[in-house]
Amino acid sequence: LFEPTLDNYIKTFTRPPQSVGMAYLNSVIISGSVTILVMLFAGMAAFAMTRYRFRGRKALDALIIASLMFPVFSTIIPVFQMMSSIHVVDNPLGVILPQTAGNLAFAIVILMGYIRGLPVDLEELAFFEGCNVFQVFYKVIVPICRPAFATVAIFAFLWSYNDLFTQLFFLRSPKTWAITRFLNEVSSQFGTDYGMMCAVVTLIVIPVLIVYIFLQKNIIRGLTAGAIKG
Repeated sequence: LFEPTLDNYIKTFTRPPQSVGMAYLNSVIISGSVTILVMLFAGMAAFAMTRYRFRGRKALDALIIASLMFPVFSTIIPVFQMMSSIHVVDNPLGVILPQTAGNLAFAIVILMGYIRGLPVDLEELAFFEGCNVFQVFYKVIVPICRPAFATVAIFAFLWSYNDLFTQLFFLRSPKTWAITRFLNEVSSQFGTDYGMMCAVVTLIVIPVLIVYIFLQKNIIRGLTAGAIKG
């Protein structure tokens, strides 16, 4: 007779060296910080690249595009050395900084494609009204580019949330594990406990499914708008 039980879910909060609740908290801190930083830096960079003419702009544009071809695996050793030199290994900051840098190129390309198709009339009007560059960016560009920023935020958050490779290098102690590192440790220690493994996987996948179900329109709208307007 099939009898549903929550025992396996309860074990995920008590049995491993770290509870799934703490892993969720670490993931929210890391992925949330990465998302905010990527939106901030990529937005300002895309605005400058599309609205200003300066020496070396074309070379910088080509460099941003070229950086998309380098996987994180090829840069992990120098990145680890840099993070170690500033003593942020086994610290959430040691994951936040590399993940932010790794997402910037993609985010800049998406936002540049969107901003290029925007008319400059509102920006010029804002300048005539006495706004400076930062006020134009935050009061004019950001509200108009909400679909593109939503796309960047969703991809940055999910990429950070699902990234195991960087976490394996920088998150050493159980108190710093994020959710994917938590799953990796649980699978290595309790791999034969299939009930518990299924419970952990379910808890990890549910937030991703929720994000895709409720925000999939923003993802499609931001990508297609940037492609058409670019």
